[in-house]
Formats: sequence, structure tokens, C-alpha cells
Amino acid sequence: MNRKKFINSAAVLAASPFVSLGAVHPNDKHAAVIPPYLQPGDMIGITSPAGYTTREGIIPAATLLQQWGYKIRVGYTIGKRDHTFGGTDGERKADLQMMLDDPQIKAIMCARGGYGSVRIVDELNWDQFKNKPKWVIGFSDITVLHSHIQKNLGIATIHSKMCNSFPDNWDVADALQQRTILSIQEALSGSLMQYSAPQSISNRAGGAKGLLVGGNLKTLESLAGSKSDIDTNGKILFVEDTGEYLYSIDRMFWNLKRTGKLSGLAGLIVGGMKIKQDDPGEYFGQSVYDIVMQKVKDYKYPVCFDFPVGHQIDNFALKCGVLHDLSVTAAGTQLKEIR
Repeated sequence: MNRKKFINSAAVLAASPFVSLGAVHPNDKHAAVIPPYLQPGDMIGITSPAGYTTREGIIPAATLLQQWGYKIRVGYTIGKRDHTFGGTDGERKADLQMMLDDPQIKAIMCARGGYGSVRIVDELNWDQFKNKPKWVIGFSDITVLHSHIQKNLGIATIHSKMCNSFPDNWDVADALQQRTILSIQEALSGSLMQYSAPQSISNRAGGAKGLLVGGNLKTLESLAGSKSDIDTNGKILFVEDTGEYLYSIDRMFWNLKRTGKLSGLAGLIVGGMKIKQDDPGEYFGQSVYDIVMQKVKDYKYPVCFDFPVGHQIDNFALKCGVLHDLSVTAAGTQLKEIR
């Protein structure tokens, strides 16, 4: 595709009618509403509710999404910049609101994370989205939207890579990077998702069934006590983080424990944890494994580490708010979507 032509013709209107309300899982009265899965010709909106990105920067993602058969509408926050943000708070809120309300848009992909979603989440009107749900896609700072939607609306979302993670040249991209990107297509099209992780000596074996919830650990900590505070009771919780000191990871897990978010879990999944090296003379003395297991020692549910989710290449698409089965054994970890 001609990059200049794509930039200048930012959006294509979809012609197909919107499917009404998504399905609720029949086997679990607490299951989230599942937005309609996408069909060829459906439209995906791209917006920046947090950090800024250039219009050129989304072209690899938009091109591949079109190759998958989807139409694209580029929000006007793409290319906007207000210091570190993708436009002012008002611009980012208005762009996301338009995509939440527009019945032609069947999924919303966030261009990148960074910081900023919390500044607009309370200003959004969710009435149209509640009546006609659609997939919201992203991770990192977009954990704000995942948690807010799960807590207040009970609608499933997709935790996955965003536009800034798509390779510039698909043909020479790493095979693992390609698989993680393709997992977004599988999730959007309604494929039954399943994942595996290698055995870890720190895992705690067991099985669990529950709705999958979670996201960036620091962001979840920051939402405690707010209207967007995550509900973990009876759920399988996954967490990941990047660029944090070990003492910060310890503090965040103490927050989860003290706010009761660890006591009622069905299972715990720890994804990628990119740790910042301790300052000289300030060694914390515990690993991530030590930190986590200290906080969950009084509970009996399964715990797994090194799951392929987070700020890393092996960051696979996960359906938040959807019923999953978790199995942690001596052979490794299996996580499977249940229908």
C-alpha cells in the first residue's frame, strides 16, 4: 500500500449493519457479555487514548488489518500530540467517545499505551457501548479501560499488542512476533483461544476455572479504590509489568493482598516482569517468585510464572472477562478458553 495515500485517505466507511448485543456465556451467570466477533468487511477504529503516535507509525498495523479483510477508520488523535499525550485530554476523550458510539465501528484498537487513559475514563459515556458492545483492544496503560469496562459494564475486551508493536516488514519479522500478532486476528474472529507456558520450579500446581481478568500490575495498583478498581473475586488474575524495581513489585503485591484481591482468586498468572536493576547498595534480596509466593502462601489456588503476556515479544492476545480453564502441572501451564 502507498503510505502517503493511506495517510491522506485516513478512513473507509463500512457498509455492513451492526450486530446487536453480544452473547453471554450460558454456563456461567457471572460471565461477561461477549461482543460480536468480527466478519470480513467489518471496521476497526484506531485511536490514541494515552500516549501519542504518528500517522506513519500506525501504517504497518492498519495495512495488516486491511489484509485480514477489515476496514479501518483512523481517529483524529493519530498524529496529534500534547506533550506526551496523543492530543489534549478533551481530544482523546472525544475521539474514543466517537468510536464507542459509532455503530459502524466493531472494534477499537488503541495505537499505544504510555500514560493517559485514567485522565479521560471518568468523562466517557458508556451508554451506547453498553447497548451495542464492541471489542476494545490494547494493553499496558489500556489496563485502565479493561478494568473499568469489566468492573462497571461486564463486557469482554482483548488484552493484546497494539499498533506500535506491529512489525514494519511482516515478511522478515520474527516468527514469534508474527504468532503474537496473529493471535489478535484469532481473538477477533472468534477462535477458541489456548496458551501454554513452560514448567517453572516456582509454580504451584492445581486447576481453576473462572473469568480471566488483569493487566499491568502498576496500573491495577493505581486504580485501587476508584470506580475502575478491578474485581478479582472468583477470577483468574493475570499480571505483568516492566521497568519496576523489585521493591516496587513487592509493594504492588502487598497492595493486592491488603485490598483483598488475592484472597478470593480462582488462580494467579504472572506474566513478563522486566525488572529494573537495584541501585548499588540497595539490594532488595528477593526475586519476583519469592515476592509473589510470600503473598499467596495462605491460599490454595494454582499459580504460574513466565506466562507469555507482557511488555515482551511473546505477548499473546487474551480475552478479558471470558471464561477460561487454567491447569498448572509439573509439565507446564495450559490456559484454555471455555465455551
